[in-house]
Amino acid sequence: MNEMRPTNTNEIRPIRWTGWRLELLDQTRLPHEQVTVSITDYRVAADAITEMRVRGAPAIGVTAGYAMALAAAELQSRERDQFIGSLRQAGEYIAAARPTAVNLGWAVRRMLRVAEAEPDPGSILPALEAEAQRIQQEDEAINRRIGEQGRALMPADGQGVLTHCNTGALATSAFGTALGVIRAGWEAGGRFRVFNTETRPWLQGARLTSWEFQQLGIPATLIADSAAGMMMLNGDVSCVITGADRIAANGDTANKIGTYALAVLANENGIPFYIAAPTSTVDLSLADGAGIKIEERPAHEVTTYGSAPTAPDGTAAYNPAFDVTPNRYITGIVTEAAVCRPPYAESLRRAVDAA
Repeated sequence: MNEMRPTNTNEIRPIRWTGWRLELLDQTRLPHEQVTVSITDYRVAADAITEMRVRGAPAIGVTAGYAMALAAAELQSRERDQFIGSLRQAGEYIAAARPTAVNLGWAVRRMLRVAEAEPDPGSILPALEAEAQRIQQEDEAINRRIGEQGRALMPADGQGVLTHCNTGALATSAFGTALGVIRAGWEAGGRFRVFNTETRPWLQGARLTSWEFQQLGIPATLIADSAAGMMMLNGDVSCVITGADRIAANGDTANKIGTYALAVLANENGIPFYIAAPTSTVDLSLADGAGIKIEERPAHEVTTYGSAPTAPDGTAAYNPAFDVTPNRYITGIVTEAAVCRPPYAESLRRAVDAA
């Protein structure tokens, strides 16, 4: 394992592809260690998604693209029809790593289409490598456009924006989504206040978002998840912006657990609540959020932190990784194509068509 550092003080690139080797910045080791995990087996790449070494819907999609390329490299000696069948099976394995993030299945299907459309068996491998690299390059460009679309939504100087979980470069290939909007507003000259939650139980906000803001030179204040309501009531927060792992056709949005509570609190306090996500996160096949499968993770993530127990032995725990925020609580959804407003069934369709 080697140390991985940002290429400069403003850029963090957690996913790298070097000569048929996938290198991931292990996010379970941050902020205290910056360690690269080198992967040449698609199963290990899928495990890295499950184990949260890489996380965030766009980053999961990029990793899935490279995992499919690694699977193809392992299977390439097989006859074409057998190869395609085996690659589909590998895709099912990869797509099952985490069920809620729509980008995971989206990337797997995109890679399969490339393989199936390539008539020359000898060309499939380079075609898949090029497609995976294209997914990563597109993601960074899309994230920067999301920042441009959303930066005007940031509050005036001295007012506060609150974000939840981690939606920066660590959750993508570079730049970020909701954190990228905050970054774009800051780089445009805004001097608003920034708050980020700790984000129980994995503490992605405390461990990852606080670290990213430090790398970017953006002053930010960490708060306990349960402090958000008081801060809204006291006028410290003027808007909230989070990311998304899946957005239904009507705008209902699945995101890190705790997002729904923030949206309800924002609504109660008359504060705009925004989502920032690429159009690849929009799932037009789902009419509403009731169809979104919510990942439930192991109970020990709640009853322990690291190897230290935080609850008595035998304590029962419920650990959903995500919740669904109904569209009525969402002021706007920032995509690379536009800031979508209600009615979302119309505006999201237009954004997806325009992307």
